[in-house]
Amino acid sequence: MIETDKLTRRYGNLTAVDALSIRAEPGQVLGLLGPNGAGKSTVMRMIGGFLTPTSGTARVCGHDVVKDPVKARRALGYLPEGAPSYGEMTVREFLTFIIRIRGMSADNGYRRFGDVVSHLQLEDVLDTCIDNLSKGLRRRVGLAQAIIHDPPVLMLDEPTDGLDPNQKHTVRQLIDTMARERTILISTHLLEEVHALCNRVVIIAGGRLLADATPAELEERSRYHGAVSFSAPGSGVSQEMLGRLPQVSAIEVDPLDGRITVFPKHGERILEAVETLLRQQGLEVSEIQLERGRLDEVFRHITTGQSTGARA
Repeated sequence: MIETDKLTRRYGNLTAVDALSIRAEPGQVLGLLGPNGAGKSTVMRMIGGFLTPTSGTARVCGHDVVKDPVKARRALGYLPEGAPSYGEMTVREFLTFIIRIRGMSADNGYRRFGDVVSHLQLEDVLDTCIDNLSKGLRRRVGLAQAIIHDPPVLMLDEPTDGLDPNQKHTVRQLIDTMARERTILISTHLLEEVHALCNRVVIIAGGRLLADATPAELEERSRYHGAVSFSAPGSGVSQEMLGRLPQVSAIEVDPLDGRITVFPKHGERILEAVETLLRQQGLEVSEIQLERGRLDEVFRHITTGQSTGARA
């Protein structure tokens, strides 16, 4: 549904995107992650047809964005960074304008207008000029124009930027619902967005592809994957006692709240052994949990080459 092959964009001596090859399959929510300046927005602008690649190709639903740009754009809904629009228009005028330039029929346009306005909770601001809206509302108007023609492919650059927690929840629910019938590419710097929305992740830095995996596969790279953490206020749990377990490789104590994290040796499972030891010693603990792994740690390691500690 979205495919790039050695996609490259240069600005003089600067290579913003370097031979990037990615695929987003039907029904997939693909997260495009990277630090600031990694080339995420440049990738999206090339796929959207707003920047011409220096070399390589990009396709939307099989249509080359350079050789067949009109068909590629018809299949694509695009929310750029900053959600640009016509600020002097009201929300109603802007969405009606988008319906007309998309060539939608009156019946379909009327139906989609009502559905999108309802889903994004824009009823109360339909006759307000876009320039007078809050950042969060402008973001929702930008999302509305991206989906109003019901495209098979969506490309969203920071879709929840500027939204409050309730608005983020609403937009994420909408994206999750749309993903069942569409392919969605999301550029984000919010790792919580990855957990909430994405079933596959691509990480880039310096315009280059560094990782392509599921969120669970990335979490498995974390030194915290399979670790056990718990709080035991006033119980006298000793690191020496925990370190005697043969499956344990390291122990850390948070200097702020005293929370203890026990790390397994590679491939070992330690939750049952830790729980048994604590029970045998008659120690009361709270909030014991098995760690999945921490994406922020893996992200730093992949994009900067920093060590992930015990498993580096």
